[in-house]
Amino acid sequence: MYSPTIQGVLAKLIALTSERDVNALEISLAHALFELVAPGAVAIYKLEDPHSKKFALTVMEGADTPGAQIPPDLQHMLEQCVATGQRQQYVRQDGETVTLYPVSCAKNKPLAVIGVTAPEVAGFDQITGMLLQVYQNFIALINDNEQDTLTGLLNRKTFEHKVNKVVTRVQNRHQREDDALGLHYYMAIFDIDHFKLVNDRYGHLLGDEVLLLFAQQMTYSLRDHDLLFRFGGEEFVAIFECHDHDEMQMVLDRFRERVAEFEFPQVGRITVSAGYTEIMAYDASSHIIDRADVALYYAKHHGRNRVCNYERLVAEGALENKRNEGGVELF
Repeated sequence: MYSPTIQGVLAKLIALTSERDVNALEISLAHALFELVAPGAVAIYKLEDPHSKKFALTVMEGADTPGAQIPPDLQHMLEQCVATGQRQQYVRQDGETVTLYPVSCAKNKPLAVIGVTAPEVAGFDQITGMLLQVYQNFIALINDNEQDTLTGLLNRKTFEHKVNKVVTRVQNRHQREDDALGLHYYMAIFDIDHFKLVNDRYGHLLGDEVLLLFAQQMTYSLRDHDLLFRFGGEEFVAIFECHDHDEMQMVLDRFRERVAEFEFPQVGRITVSAGYTEIMAYDASSHIIDRADVALYYAKHHGRNRVCNYERLVAEGALENKRNEGGVELF
């Protein structure tokens, strides 16, 4: 029977809690479980699409590699595990039993399912459960540190790290010429129209309620994998992955229309303007923000309640991109 030493457990906990990146944290968790608890195999299954409830194998220790096909019966068990919030037993075709553990964040939103293949030994289930609880608690701390206290969206402090990861991803695709799916990244800046009037007329408490409800509209209307930030005051930022500018425009216009149709308690209808730009390989975050901000400025000064794309405005001659000076002029 395998019995991890106290020193071994503490060493793995130190390694686990030293990570701040969620993906690296998952790898560290799988490795810790594999070393301490399950000398068979450890798999982490994440929701690929929350709406269709399809899972993807993202991390594996001790057996197959990530990306392996998930059998339909296992897919069903993963869905059941998340739906019930209870561990499940899945018997593979080779007779091996995989214990499935649901992992959720502090708000009970499903994060993943951990699959552990190991001999049934005394204390196995208890140690696994306790290690997963440490992981969940640590994820909750990371999320709290990254979230805006009013809206629950990502905060400005985390923006630089997140956008740099996206730029690196774009660079890697560019270097490998790996764009088989034809996907591109975009950044949009949103600004609530005439928000100062809301604060002046109704007070800051109702102003905060408008910001909270606006953030909820972002969460409900936009996709789960879109990165949503509160940048400060009535300004919000989002990073998207879309096939082209037309799809991006459609996504943003649909959100803009949803906001315009929403009745904010005591305040009534408000509108939002947005400017967006494509994120390019080797972009600096400050340049991306500047381009999106210029497009937003154009939207605010040409009627409000509209979405403008920086690249399209330049192509149409509405903006002059003065690359040598690093600035932009409005005609």
